[in-house]
Amino acid sequence: MTIEYVWRGEFTNAEIEPLHAAGFGRPTNAANDWWTPVNRYSLGWVCAREDGRLVGFVNVAWDGGVHAFILDTVAAAQHQPRGGCDVAAEVARRGIGTRLVAVATENARAAGCEWLHVDFEPHLRSFYFDACGFRPTEAGLIQL
Repeated sequence: MTIEYVWRGEFTNAEIEPLHAAGFGRPTNAANDWWTPVNRYSLGWVCAREDGRLVGFVNVAWDGGVHAFILDTVAAAQHQPRGGCDVAAEVARRGIGTRLVAVATENARAAGCEWLHVDFEPHLRSFYFDACGFRPTEAGLIQL
């Protein structure tokens, strides 16, 4: 089956919330509103659809200038070799996460961004560095 990748594609809260919850190992919260903040604050996002069903998503936040930020990269569980929404494992299966990030990168560049940032957990290192082309940098983080 063919997967369609759409920059700033339509999605509903009812379809993205369970995808995100499964991907990040948290309970589903039907009250979460994705559409409003993504439309208000993001440069864009990429929706991956197979037969009309949302099977992947990535958000591209930005500073309004030259910096964009990859957030919430996720692919549906049935597209993973061992179940769950592990993007690193997905790369070997169908490349949904890799293509989501590629489309996000193309569109951030087209919007005039000069830098695309991402932070991630250690198990996703090979996905972002090897499959998506990011390079390591120094960074800092404060947990709030």
